[in-house]
Amino acid sequence: MSEKTVPQTLKNWFVAHFIIDMLFAIPMMIAPTALLTLFGWETIDPFMTRLAAAALLGIGIESYLGRNAGAESYITMMTLKIIWSAGAIVAAGITLIQYPDSPRMLWAILAIFLGFNVVWVIWRNRLIKA
Repeated sequence: MSEKTVPQTLKNWFVAHFIIDMLFAIPMMIAPTALLTLFGWETIDPFMTRLAAAALLGIGIESYLGRNAGAESYITMMTLKIIWSAGAIVAAGITLIQYPDSPRMLWAILAIFLGFNVVWVIWRNRLIKA
């Protein structure tokens, strides 16, 4: 893998990341109460939900816009994704410890962030070594 070559598989991960982020971010932005109630939350802060949606929109859209960038841009984008997903993992973990009766959807969200964090760490390391 040359320094300037980004594997198609990684580009596909970026497009998948965009799609998943949009599937959550758009409803969170438009109808936070309806969405989170559907997922089992009883106490909802519409502003904080929309703020999280804004982060998902920004990171997800950049995944799509940057999908044809070079390896150095991918490394930078994955660094951001690693930091963001690690923060989300910590936030979900603390919440699950403090509020063990949290909606089960939080476990799914935790798993999604964990999964993407592993993907980004693996691919970032591969690109750095290339």
